[in-house]
Amino acid sequence: MTPDILSVRQQFTSLHDGSYVYLDSAATTQKPQCVIDRLAHYYQYQNANVHRGSHHLTAEATQVFEQARAEVSCFIGAASEQEVIWTRGATESLNLIAQSWGRANLTTGDEILVSETEHHANIVPWQLVAAQTGAKVVKIPMTAQGEFGWDAYTQLLNAKTKLVAVAQMTNVTGTRLPLADIIPLAHQAGALVVVDGAQGIVHDTVNLVEMDADFYVFSGHKLYAPTGIGVLYGKKHLLNAMPPWQGGGKMVEKVSFEQTTFTGLPGKFEAGTPNIAGAITLAEAMRWYQSFLPEDREQHLHRLQQLAYQGLSQYQDVRVIGYQPNSSIISFVVDGVHHQDVATLLDQQGIVVRAGHHCAHPCMDAFGIQGTIRLSFGLYNTAEDVKKFIAALDKSLSFF
Repeated sequence: MTPDILSVRQQFTSLHDGSYVYLDSAATTQKPQCVIDRLAHYYQYQNANVHRGSHHLTAEATQVFEQARAEVSCFIGAASEQEVIWTRGATESLNLIAQSWGRANLTTGDEILVSETEHHANIVPWQLVAAQTGAKVVKIPMTAQGEFGWDAYTQLLNAKTKLVAVAQMTNVTGTRLPLADIIPLAHQAGALVVVDGAQGIVHDTVNLVEMDADFYVFSGHKLYAPTGIGVLYGKKHLLNAMPPWQGGGKMVEKVSFEQTTFTGLPGKFEAGTPNIAGAITLAEAMRWYQSFLPEDREQHLHRLQQLAYQGLSQYQDVRVIGYQPNSSIISFVVDGVHHQDVATLLDQQGIVVRAGHHCAHPCMDAFGIQGTIRLSFGLYNTAEDVKKFIAALDKSLSFF
């Protein structure tokens, strides 16, 4: 590893006392000390509003705030910094697209294709805008193994399809969707594509010019940054044509009771005081993350996943759901035992996992289950963490 993985763990003070093993990084990651320090530095020495006022603190805060936008633009391979919109997270980004682009462009009879494997954040906003416009949300069924239903997708695409909404990587099984095939086929049909990158951006190098997604969203808190900061990427011509979603300060040029005119990108979609500290620390988290070679990051995570899979495979009553090698996620169930009971016993032994439907009811229904126990690894996890998890699971299963 470059840097050594042991030195990585030392950067996470939340894990120093060893009182728990954190295996819930797909929900949110722990934060390295450099990110925490950058957050504190802003509030201690640079705290001011941006794009307002004439004093030196505003000028400095605006400079680092917009530099963060430039770094994010580079990180995701956007064509322009103006295509990067700050939001509270992937969920708000998806709602912004639905309420701005969707309400302006969808009408009765239009169809929105949504993968069955999606997180609720990439389903519910489309249902809401469909109810508002008369459009229809159409499910793309997944395969029995939890893979993207390619055959169904090709059959469902038609002249009525206006939008395709898919994840880069699913949060239940870690399945990577074939975006290189999904996107051009949608474009051939005249449809736009929205990609939920909340899970995928942590693992795959993203170049949005090459990917050619029309919209791409992600949250900072899954990428070792704080909560409350996210990104909406949209192709510039689409964002320019979309009406504002929220109104207030910063996003206007001139306000009068007769007429209000709006500023250009990206400010048009950033009403009010933004999460300045969040944007700055997201850039810090990205710099930290890029200090590791991508192949080293993934090799480490895949090794941990393989160790966990081997450990789970020794139990006859344990079923791994939709296993995807070379991921950082494993979801499993214990036959005859509720997933929450298993997670509770693990928690009592200091093993932190996620149990439930993972905000993916349709996916759970397709698998014919109510929920799973999910392990998800971060760069700070080690083989010793996996060993402790298997020991705790063994003790928990003996209880049942």
